[in-house]
Amino acid sequence: MNKARREMISKVIGMISDARSLLDEMREEEEEYRDNIPENLQGSERYERADEAVYEMEDAVSTLEDIENRLEEVIS
Repeated sequence: MNKARREMISKVIGMISDARSLLDEMREEEEEYRDNIPENLQGSERYERADEAVYEMEDAVSTLEDIENRLEEVIS
């Protein structure tokens, strides 16, 4: 792989890293929101939606991290 393509992939890795960090911050906020839902509403649709959002964002963060690692392998 030539230098120009490695540099472009490095930029992509940076963009993915930024997106992952932002998404993880949003996940933390949603998790805090979910955890502050009163106990009597923890079986409610509102709680379930928040819980599902936290789960999906955790999965997305993990996927983005995997992509970063794979791209790092490509340029190393």
